[in-house]
Amino acid sequence: MAPHIALEETGTAYNAVEIDEVGGEHLTEAYRKITPRAKVPALKLDDGRVITENVAIQTYIARMHPHAQLLPVDPVGEAQALSLMSFFATTVHPIFGRFWRPERSTDDSSAHGGIKAKARVMFFDYLREIDGLLVGRPWFFERFTTVDAYAFVFYTWGQRVTLPVHELAAYSAHKDRMLGRPAVQHVLAREGMSVS
Repeated sequence: MAPHIALEETGTAYNAVEIDEVGGEHLTEAYRKITPRAKVPALKLDDGRVITENVAIQTYIARMHPHAQLLPVDPVGEAQALSLMSFFATTVHPIFGRFWRPERSTDDSSAHGGIKAKARVMFFDYLREIDGLLVGRPWFFERFTTVDAYAFVFYTWGQRVTLPVHELAAYSAHKDRMLGRPAVQHVLAREGMSVS
């Protein structure tokens, strides 16, 4: 969803293709021709090259569409934004993955419950940390950036698995600001999602 929001924010034409991960579509031969790692998301460029990984995709979108100002323009600010998105990609996102798909962590089905329980607690701890980063500010940086799009995804996941995200006042206010953005509204409608 984060790269989808970033693309929508640019105002440029793109073709979004839904990949059914639950149904294993990302593991098909057709999708592996796009990206052999079978990772979602993937951004296929007009010349056929493919970019994978959220941080790389969002950075590419931001740099190719500077008019949208999706990253801070100063080098330190950009580095801080990339650092925060890297934290999201390497720490927060994988912890939720352990909760959502514990079978990816172990073949021992008797351990799935413990993995899910621990991951749920850790994920909410990270949401609290994100909430702390937003206290007293509307966005993570001076204005909306791709960091905001990525953080929004985690809030929606927290809602989906009934974590008490509403208790996170700054993060909840951020979610409300995100819902006020036309790009976010379009993406949620396209993806058939409801966020409250």
